Amino acid sequence: MSTEARAHRIIVVGGGAGGLELVTRLGDKLGKSGAAQVVLVDRSPTHIWKPLLHEVAAGSMDPNTHQLEYVAQARWHDFEFQQGELTGIDRARKTISVAACVDLDGMELLPARELPYDTLVLAIGCVTHFFGVPGAAANAIALDTVAQAERFRRRLIAACVRAQNGGGRVGADGRPCVDVAIIGAGATGVELSAELRNTAHVLSAYGLHQLDPRRDVRIHVIEAGPRILPALSERVSTETTKLLHKLGIDVFTAERVTEVTTDAVLTASGKRIDADLTVWAAGITAPPVLATLGLPVSRMGQIVVGPTLQSETDPDIFAFGDCASCPWPEKQGTVPPRAQAAHQQATFLYGALCARLAGKPLPAFQFKDLGSLVSLGHFSAVGSLMGGLIGGSMFIEGLMARVMYTSLYRMHVLALHGAVRMALDTVTHWLRSKTSPRVKLH
Repeated sequence: MSTEARAHRIIVVGGGAGGLELVTRLGDKLGKSGAAQVVLVDRSPTHIWKPLLHEVAAGSMDPNTHQLEYVAQARWHDFEFQQGELTGIDRARKTISVAACVDLDGMELLPARELPYDTLVLAIGCVTHFFGVPGAAANAIALDTVAQAERFRRRLIAACVRAQNGGGRVGADGRPCVDVAIIGAGATGVELSAELRNTAHVLSAYGLHQLDPRRDVRIHVIEAGPRILPALSERVSTETTKLLHKLGIDVFTAERVTEVTTDAVLTASGKRIDADLTVWAAGITAPPVLATLGLPVSRMGQIVVGPTLQSETDPDIFAFGDCASCPWPEKQGTVPPRAQAAHQQATFLYGALCARLAGKPLPAFQFKDLGSLVSLGHFSAVGSLMGGLIGGSMFIEGLMARVMYTSLYRMHVLALHGAVRMALDTVTHWLRSKTSPRVKLH
């Protein structure tokens, strides 16, 4: 048998922030030396950092300049990439089933296939949860993928152009108007609203002079809870609400959406909020495939894992990130679905899997909450820092918060490419920003 055939085979399903960081480090350590064969499986051919999707939707970021080809990353870091969507697991035979991959014309590129594993890691993230609201899935756009974000951007620009040329709706004041409704005031909804306000100003500068960017492009944020950013502190929520009001963004709290139509959002209190475009950012849930794998799942459909991130019933299967229900003993709950949690778990699993191959016992994962940051685009940023260095929590806003928010993405790039390429990438994107429009206009 060849060395490759004898090598331990680690399959990571899901190339999000955590999954890609994990296979990159495993490839550099185990794949390069031949100690293991590392395989990444993802339904998409490219990776983009999911917290950036609201910028893609607002047109303030061109996804083509920030996407990473999995095949290229695999070549550079000694792992294998298999494109396709996970459809099942045969735990007895230790194989996973991957769906066929087709091109834009529906022609099959890769057939459905089975891939053998010795260790399986599930990191397939989450999907939008519409909570069964009538019309939501059909009339609201989710922001789970680049394609969805790009679809929203194209529709936004089209709506503004129509309004500019008299082909859209007219408001009560007789002026042309574009209404955007964002359902859900978590980080995605709040960040998108601020980016859209910036986009409206930029579009005005690039020819839509008939539209007042503040008065005619109306942005509505709708939240079922008593305040926006419910997962963050009340002070962060309060300060962010003030900033949104300064930007001319309507904030509706304690308004449960009961129906989404093609041109409006209806709430339980009887409100009708006009909407040329509607974004659904009100909740997430685990991908449905997890419930079919024969592994214990939580009430939210996540794979239930122990302190070592191993499935409760199969020690050869690990799960982390948004698709895993991981215990957080300090809070008597589970680790929250945040990018920082996926990053910490990827770092932990890198060490744990190396230890497992060496026959050593696995350590227990400990989540450290470092705080949360919310970007309001070019206008501001707010958040709270937590940890031992500051002895508790500290509220931050303005330039310091913006710099720290930007550094989160740079840390992700650092984990994927190293310090030199991260520095070059930063300079390249800065230079491009000086020679390109501030909003993608086509």
